[in-house]
This record gives sequence, C-alpha cells and structure tokens, in this order.
Amino acid sequence: MAPAEERMDPKRLIAFFAMVVGMFMSILDIQIVSASLAEIQAGISAGSDEIGWVQTSYLIAEVIMIPLSGTLARIVSTRVLFASAAIGFTVASALAATSSSIEEMIIYRALQGFIGGGMIPSVFAAAFTIFPPSKRNVVSPIIGLIATLAPTIGPTVGGYLSHAFSWHWLFLVNVPPGIVVAIVTWTYIDFDKPNLALFKRFDWWGLISMGVFLGALEYVLEEGNTNDWFSDERIVFGAVASAIAAVVFFWRAFTVDFPVVDLRSFSNRNFAFGSLFSFIMGIGLYGLTYLYPLYLGRIRHYDSLMIGETMFVSGLAMFFTAPIAGILSGKFDPRALMVAGFTSFSLGTWIMSGITADWDFYELLVPQILRGFGLMMCMVPINNIALGTLPRERIGGASGLFNLTRNLGGAVGLAIINTLLTRRQDMHYAQLSEHVHWGNPAAVEKLNTIAGNYTAHGIDGHTAALRQLSGIVQTQASVMSFSDIFILLTGLFSALILCVALIKKPQAAPSGAGGGH
Repeated sequence: MAPAEERMDPKRLIAFFAMVVGMFMSILDIQIVSASLAEIQAGISAGSDEIGWVQTSYLIAEVIMIPLSGTLARIVSTRVLFASAAIGFTVASALAATSSSIEEMIIYRALQGFIGGGMIPSVFAAAFTIFPPSKRNVVSPIIGLIATLAPTIGPTVGGYLSHAFSWHWLFLVNVPPGIVVAIVTWTYIDFDKPNLALFKRFDWWGLISMGVFLGALEYVLEEGNTNDWFSDERIVFGAVASAIAAVVFFWRAFTVDFPVVDLRSFSNRNFAFGSLFSFIMGIGLYGLTYLYPLYLGRIRHYDSLMIGETMFVSGLAMFFTAPIAGILSGKFDPRALMVAGFTSFSLGTWIMSGITADWDFYELLVPQILRGFGLMMCMVPINNIALGTLPRERIGGASGLFNLTRNLGGAVGLAIINTLLTRRQDMHYAQLSEHVHWGNPAAVEKLNTIAGNYTAHGIDGHTAALRQLSGIVQTQASVMSFSDIFILLTGLFSALILCVALIKKPQAAPSGAGGGH
C-alpha cells in the first residue's frame, strides 16, 4: 500500500475515538446495573421477581439491533446511524433516570438497549474499513479492550455511583459524554455515503422474524431458570415462537435480494471460527462478570461498592495487557496469542475451582489477573482473524454478526450457569444433609455447641442451632456449586486451545479491506 494511504486523516481519528466512547457507554450499560439492582428495586418499588428485567429488557432489545446495524448503515450511512444512536441512547438514559415504576424502567431500558446497540458493530466496521492493515495492531487492542473492559468494570462503576450518589446516576452519567459523541460523530464521520434506494428493498418480514427469533430466544435464556424452564407456559411459548421465527428468518436471509442480515460472511472459514471463539468468549466474559459478584454478595455478603472494588482487578489487568497484546500481535502468529490467552483463562478458572466460603479479595486476586490477561490476549487476535480478511463491503454486516455471537454467548452462558448453579446446589445440599443427623457425633457436637451459645444469651438454643446449622449446609452447598461451574469453564476453555489448530494462519487482508481507498 502506498505511503500516502498509510497516513490517517485527523478528522477520521477524532470520529473513530468518539465512536469508541459511544461503544463503551453502550456495552458498559449492560452490566452497570448488576451490582445495584437492590437500590433500583427499592427506588422504583419493584418486586424481587421483576427487578431482573432491568437487565433483561436491555439485552433483548440490544441483540435485535446489533445484527441490523450493518444494513441500516448501508441505507442511511454510518454518520447518520451512529449520531442518531448516540443522541437516542442519551435521551433514553435520561428517561431511565426519571423512572418511577418498573414498567417505565423496562420501556426506557429497552429503548437504551435497542438504540445503543447500533453503536457497537459500527466501531468494529469503521476500524477495519478506515485503518490500513499496518495500523490494526494499534486499533484492535483498543477495540478489544473496550469490548471486554466495559462489561467487566460495569459492576465497579455502578457500585460506586449508586453508593456515592444514587441509582439515578447509573443512567445520568451517560448524558454529558452522549451529547459530545453525537456532536463529534455527526461532524466528522465521512466513511461512507447513504444509499436510500436500498430502503425500498428492505426486508420487513426478515426484520420482524429476526426480532421475534432473537428477542424470544433471549427471553427464554434469561428467564428459563427462574421459571423452571419448560414447566412454564410462557417459556414454552417463547421457545416455539423463537423456533418458528428462526425458520422464517433463515429462509428470508438466503432467498431475498437484500436480506436484513447478510449471512454469507460465514462462508469465510476464519470468520466462522472467529465467531465461534467470540461466542465462547462471551460465555467467559459475561459468565465470570456474573459469578464473581454473585459469590461476593451471596456468600461474603459484600455491598455493591465492595463488589465493585474487588472486581476492578480484572479491569486493571486488561488495561495493562492491551498494549502488550497489540505489540505481540504484530510479531507473533495470532494463533499463538490465542493459545496463551485460553491457557491463562483456564488456569484462572482452575484456581477458582478450589473456592471456599472464606475466600476474599486476596484469594481472588490472581484468578482475576489471569482472567483479565487471558481475555485481552484472546480478543485482539480473534477480532483480527474474524474481520481482518473480509472484503470491505462485507465488513459492516459481518461486524454485527460477530458482536451478536459474543452477546448470544453471554446469554447462553448465563442461562446454563444459572441452571447448573441451582441444580448442583440442590444436589450438594441433599448430599450434605444426609451427613447432618443424630447418628453423626461431629454434627451433634456442633449442634450442641451452637445451642449452648444461644441458650447462654436466653434464646431458644435448640431451634436457633438447627436454623444456623441449616444455613451452614446451604452456604457450603452453594460454594460447592460455584466450584463445579469453574471446573466446567476450565474444561471449556481448555478445549478451545485444541480448536485453535483448526484455523488457518490469517493472511494479509485483501486490498479491498484496507482503509486507504
């Protein structure tokens, strides 16, 4: 590529970094509420079975928009799509802060997720469209860092804001940067031109079927474990609706002239494997971002701020690993970096499999560092492998699919993790309870000791001791179920090390994929 083409237009750089900020806000908002749901629940007087929809509504809406964004960008241009998404996301965030009921919160969070979802794939597409291949070792770590750091530090940021101010600031914090992003992107984005003629060929049936397919699938995955899966008629209805809509969606995608999502990118072997790796990384990324706070809250009884401070370690590890990953990706085979990343991640989860009810910040320190390091070492080469060899005209749609795989991986992972946690905890509780009986001298001695302490304070010692002993068994069963999940994740990421051997070493991007044209 000619030297003139290597030079980047400063306006494009400004636009790109404004887009990165927009993507960061959109991804951050998935998890920013996770450590502060109790505060929001109290603030809007929601029931414990309703509050989960603060996250679920956002996720359902976002997974519908992410694959659609590539098609919308072709029709209205990246400039119009991104600036509109930024201002719409900002308005929806402000509205969410004014919510006085769970119904209002669900509507505003759904608007946040749907509109904000348009900002995520546009950044990936812009990076592989406007930057020449020689600059990607700098750009890819930035995108990888934001895509993985945002959900990881979400509980930290959310916990701090709700603790220091109020839960309203979980949403108000988006307003100032959102306005700046909207203005800058509208002013400086010039990557492509609108093609409004495509609007006449827009596949509305494809859009409707995709919305039902992905929305119902996300609902089933999010609510399945809570509602005991297929014993609940709403879950059955959602699964049937998703299956029927999926058939219609895939039929439309392969038969109409201008499908709502272009699936042809999966014919590229590296994109297909990159998407598979992205799906499984979604399980690890969102799964562990869920498991750590759950353990700290349920077993250690941490508040939202303490959970956030503990979780910040992974974010720091990612931040410091990003430039290292960028430098190494220019010097080593990306498959070697992926092996190093998957190994680090597996080692972190293997250490966590030895978890006990007494584990605290320092016991979680090394696993979190290994997790942060592993995620960044994986994400940079996965991004390059998936998108780096596609022709330029495919990148917009492909980036939406690529990001969708990560989010779906997170949704599937959380559904499996929640189900296994519940079932393994019940199993361990039943097994442990078999040993806590009057014929077990150790159990009787423990019971008598606890009862004696309560009786000395004038309390019915026998009843209190039985209740406390039951709590101890329940806690131990819960910890053992956490250990089981970490062992499962260790096996999953160890298997990925073997899968790396199946992908081809990425070649230089074709001339049409560069950014200097």
